[in-house]
Amino acid sequence: MTSNVDHHKITRPNAVAVGTIVWLSSELMFFAALFAMYFTIRAVQGPGIWGESTTLLDLPFAAFNTTILVLSSVTCQFGVFAAERFQNRRTGTIFQVSKWGMREWFALTVLMGGYFVSGQVYEYAVLVSEGLTLSSNAYGSVFYVTTGFHGLHVVGGLIAFLIVMVRVSKARRFTSQQATTAIVVSYYWHFVDVVWIALFSAIYLIK
Repeated sequence: MTSNVDHHKITRPNAVAVGTIVWLSSELMFFAALFAMYFTIRAVQGPGIWGESTTLLDLPFAAFNTTILVLSSVTCQFGVFAAERFQNRRTGTIFQVSKWGMREWFALTVLMGGYFVSGQVYEYAVLVSEGLTLSSNAYGSVFYVTTGFHGLHVVGGLIAFLIVMVRVSKARRFTSQQATTAIVVSYYWHFVDVVWIALFSAIYLIK
């Protein structure tokens, strides 16, 4: 009976979830402003600078890095499913993926998110070595500002995952409040992934 009551508590709207959605709405406006800046400067500068600068981008590498981030949303959601059934850790061996709990799925999500950030740092290093810096031209400025702010949001999401996992590991039992926290963090992570898909399309595909 208690398990059913707890499950009811985490599936109904609550102040934390609603507050997170409202906050993500403000974040959406922030990124909308970045997109507006990107396309405005692109229209003002003309195709010349954009044409020269976009040739430096490594589309296959960026596409692979993007795939890793998108797949991390899948692993994150599996972690949410485990949290909703109050399974905070695996019930079998580490190789029995079907028996993983929230902590294992979130740990894999963190690894994939960390790989994405590392890939972005590597890409920055390559572009700087090829002469595209924050101050080199207008394209460099908007590229680093838009992708950089997104990268900071990814790092923030990784920290949130780590905090959730540390709290769960120290708790005596997995409660509905901890499950709700895990679900709320997943909202943020899915949001960050969707924003990157839009950024990737605008920067790497619409050259």
